[in-house]
Amino acid sequence: MKITQRKLDGGKVLVDALASTAEVAQALQSAHLAFAQQMGLRPEKGKTVAQVAEEKLGVRDLDSVVSSQAAEALMPFAVDKTGIIPAFPPAVVPKSKLKRGQTFQFEVTVTPKPDYELTSYEPVTLTPVAGGVDETEVDAQIQQMAESYAEYVAADPHPVGKGDSCKLSMEVFRDSGERLNALCTTGRTYVAGMGYMPEGFDAAVLGMDVGETKTFEFDAPDIDQDGNEITSHLKATVTVIEMQKREVPEVDDEWVGKFMPFYKDVASMRAGIRASLSQQRDKERTDALRQAAAAEMATRFQGSIADEVYEAMTRSLLTNLKRDLQAQGMTYEQFVEQQGGEQQFNMMTMLQTRQMLVQGYALDAVFRHEGLAITDDDLREACAAMGGQNPDLTRRQLEESGRGFVLREAAERLRANKWLVEHAVMREEPQEGATA
Repeated sequence: MKITQRKLDGGKVLVDALASTAEVAQALQSAHLAFAQQMGLRPEKGKTVAQVAEEKLGVRDLDSVVSSQAAEALMPFAVDKTGIIPAFPPAVVPKSKLKRGQTFQFEVTVTPKPDYELTSYEPVTLTPVAGGVDETEVDAQIQQMAESYAEYVAADPHPVGKGDSCKLSMEVFRDSGERLNALCTTGRTYVAGMGYMPEGFDAAVLGMDVGETKTFEFDAPDIDQDGNEITSHLKATVTVIEMQKREVPEVDDEWVGKFMPFYKDVASMRAGIRASLSQQRDKERTDALRQAAAAEMATRFQGSIADEVYEAMTRSLLTNLKRDLQAQGMTYEQFVEQQGGEQQFNMMTMLQTRQMLVQGYALDAVFRHEGLAITDDDLREACAAMGGQNPDLTRRQLEESGRGFVLREAAERLRANKWLVEHAVMREEPQEGATA
């Protein structure tokens, strides 16, 4: 991508960019994939996203539908080439039509991230977070592992009661005579009276004895051919084969060798669990100290933040929130209601936005004041903090999508945060049993 830049009043920079035909094609491809994900289109072998979109949704020209998203995908490349970290993502102003096989010219007005100063750069004072792993935590994890391997075994015969486990055989049919294969079984463990089957089914099974067979009818929720929820009347013939009890295995060297072969014995398994918990505690301790250090520096922030920065950050937070809620199957309106209503939610959002901005700008000030520099380790750790399972892949994806400036900012703030903790004054760690 070719760019030219010109300084404007107020410190802003006007960037004129020209994307190549290859860059336009890549941006359209990314926009196609995003469209497919948003619309729930599944890939089909031998077909492009555009072909699937036309067949499933009747979209004849997917390029035109996603052209604005493709233009937005090109924007970061122009910003990244300036070497500027923007205060917020700039809007794209097209200077030509975005079309496959043609170059695309556009402008963005970049507002550089402002430099703020702090009232003091003196070391922060932190209270160490207690570390170490209690053996009861190791015991709890081992018990959880054993529970996952529990089996149901035969128990003394007695009438089925609520909460009892029993082995049933059953045949279930609709009124039409259709056999419900998913419910039919020659032998399946069932826990009675716990809501796993409709009330009518439980009512009939409770009190049955081992070897007893009963035919009865009950109503159950169902779905018709059009996907509508209905209630079906079912007929079942059920036999209680045996009463059962849940048996949790004893964790000994033999069990470890059979189910956890990557450990030599119980002792080595305990050591492995202890090491994993210790690593988790160390991370929690480090994260807590870094958060406390950033919060302390934020109290030293001075200056005012422009409204357009607040607005852009709020839009970004809400966009991410709505995407996460959609993945959870919850509407934005439902979430707002859970938070106490629109007024309460807006107040919380405003406070969160200010907290994020001020802490970030405070860390920027520390990075600049102390003359710090980032390393590859900082970049890798920043990628890991973004949630990627593969930091190297996350870095490559960020750089290949033109968002190298996002990674640089995250790494600089991480470096500053680590520096604050490394140079902090640590309060004496509270003694066990001491009161505050």
